Amino acid sequence: MSTAPSTPAPLRLLIADDEELIRGALVALLSLEPDLEVIADVSDGGAAVTAAAEHRPDVVLLDLEMPVLDGVDAAIQIRRTLDTRIVLVTRHARPGTLKRALSAGISGFVPKSTPASELAQIIRAVARGERYIDRDLAAAALTEDENPLTARERDVLRLTREGLPTKLVAKHLHLAHGTVRNHTSAAMLKLNAESRVQAAAIAWDNGWI
Repeated sequence: MSTAPSTPAPLRLLIADDEELIRGALVALLSLEPDLEVIADVSDGGAAVTAAAEHRPDVVLLDLEMPVLDGVDAAIQIRRTLDTRIVLVTRHARPGTLKRALSAGISGFVPKSTPASELAQIIRAVARGERYIDRDLAAAALTEDENPLTARERDVLRLTREGLPTKLVAKHLHLAHGTVRNHTSAAMLKLNAESRVQAAAIAWDNGWI
């Protein structure tokens, strides 16, 4: 007596996007695919890390710009403990973002304008171990400017962007307060910034931190 072949289990998805309308649309549209199952959806990067640890999805769909943690930082934390595939979705690709994404081990990098049916195909591809990078986003990465900042200047601006005052930046990096101020001044000069906060914003927009 022959038995019917078993149906493969659906791919389990976690979706993280702080825009409720977009997140809801993604959940609804991807749930229509018979081989995809949305097991959780959250509104920020920190919640994405927690939900990934709890649900252990096959694929995580992360918005690039989210509160608490952005998509790349969330991906880094998720992949420290899970070998899950991650697709990063972005509305505005900044120069340097693709490099950060690839270094974080992201398997897919797509614009938010991607149709749901195409996104579903990309999710299936990355679940199989393939990598998908949108051609326009890749083209932007090829024309990015070289990072002018030293490693220490990047560290200082990264913590500045997180809202830490100079004294706490110094404490966090185990540096003298004056040393941090020197790194900050050098970075401001290189980026033609009028303040350390503006320097951090410029560095972030260019994907340098």
